[in-house]
Amino acid sequence: MKAVSRVHITPHMHWDREWYFTTEESRILLVNNMEEILCRLEQDNEYKYYVLDGQTAILEDYFAVKPENKDRVKKQVEAGKLIIGPWYTQTDTTIVSAESIVRNLMYGMRDCLAFGEPMKIGYLPDSFGMSGQLPHIYNGFGITRTMFWRGCSERHGTDKTEFLWQSSDGSEVTAQVLPLGYAIGKYLPADENGLRKRLDSYFDVLEKASVTKEILLPNGHDQMPLQQNIFEVMDKLREIYPQRKFVMSRFEEVFEKIEAQRDNLATLKGEFIDGKYMRVHRTIGSTRMDIKIAHARIENKIVNLLEPLATLAWTLGFEYHHGLLEKMWKEILKNHAHDSIGCCCSDKVHREIVARFELAEDMADNLIRFYMRKIADNMPQSDADKLVLFNLMPWPREEVINTTVRLRASQFNLRDDRGQPVPYFIRHAREIDPGLIDRQIVHYGNYDPFMEFDIQINQIVPSMGYRTLYIEANQPGNVIAAKSDAEGILENAFWQIALNEDG
Repeated sequence: MKAVSRVHITPHMHWDREWYFTTEESRILLVNNMEEILCRLEQDNEYKYYVLDGQTAILEDYFAVKPENKDRVKKQVEAGKLIIGPWYTQTDTTIVSAESIVRNLMYGMRDCLAFGEPMKIGYLPDSFGMSGQLPHIYNGFGITRTMFWRGCSERHGTDKTEFLWQSSDGSEVTAQVLPLGYAIGKYLPADENGLRKRLDSYFDVLEKASVTKEILLPNGHDQMPLQQNIFEVMDKLREIYPQRKFVMSRFEEVFEKIEAQRDNLATLKGEFIDGKYMRVHRTIGSTRMDIKIAHARIENKIVNLLEPLATLAWTLGFEYHHGLLEKMWKEILKNHAHDSIGCCCSDKVHREIVARFELAEDMADNLIRFYMRKIADNMPQSDADKLVLFNLMPWPREEVINTTVRLRASQFNLRDDRGQPVPYFIRHAREIDPGLIDRQIVHYGNYDPFMEFDIQINQIVPSMGYRTLYIEANQPGNVIAAKSDAEGILENAFWQIALNEDG
């Protein structure tokens, strides 16, 4: 009798590092789960595969307390039994930037290579919707397959669970949707009544939606230990459903069957955020806006300020601090996990998320200052102090720049590298106690105050470069006087506002 379908049972666990529980709570479970997984893989040749949720942060958390087991893990990965990667964390794809998704894959796949080959599947079983540009990103890492659950329905153009998915640039992956989620095979009962109650309706849905009739039955759930009696259950399934073939598989075997029927697959484009059959939690885009704002600020600071500055410094002979940048990135990538950046966690977890962002931002701010000082300090020597203006965009910029000059003088001159005076406008000036600058100055009896000048200057700064101005203390400068409009008019490029005589 020809089988109605082949049912692929894949042992796995979905691992939320934090959610309504903290990372440390989940780590306690992780240590126990990993020991069970490793022992089973080592001792049972029939137990062929285990998928470690597609993220290497699990291993990082585990090795922090069990470093002695790295070789055990490596042996199982190299044997193809313990399946890891390609992600660092199970990222959200609609709140974080494309660059963050790229870094998540980059660090995840690199971490995998220390143990063996990563799983080359864009595996996101629980993320709350899929960005339309994921195929483009996946292809950049040599990934041509993806598997996900949330966001897809027939309203996208097909009622099948296997299709080709394209980004706007034409990049393409083969997609396998998990229409009933990643946990339909969790804690499978060993008795006929229990199995039929669970699976009769599932098989109808899965087989109707499948082009290939290669059906996925993921055997796992959130933080779930492996099912010890899975082979007993599979024997019972073969007895109950003789018209179906049951095999223990890895996801790649399913994709091979799908790709063999490429000509029968629909081609879809765009994002998947349809909540018809499953929740996609669109409202998480505005939860805990303090965290969302911090996320956007720090992401921008690292990508658009720090890394271009580090590159500029590297071209001038300074070290590009890969280790420090990786530390920053991994702190924020932990926060990009779908529950974490979605801010659908407990208050205790949210405090830990904020702490990671604060750590990453503190590192970023200090490394930015370090690089700017290194560049400025290694410019040709001059008797004058230097004011260095950086432009980290890929195009020249001319605009009014607000900055602060601090010196021990009541006036100063600004000149450019050709010796020409640079006009500037003083917005505000204030006296600073020298003890706030350097206590040693006061210690030696010098109480002369410092002055801080908030100034505006108009300069052209080259792309991915800098312009140096020189500060000559106690010299009269080309100070632009504030204009007073006798007619009481405020004006810019867009508006002219006049005050009435009566105010």
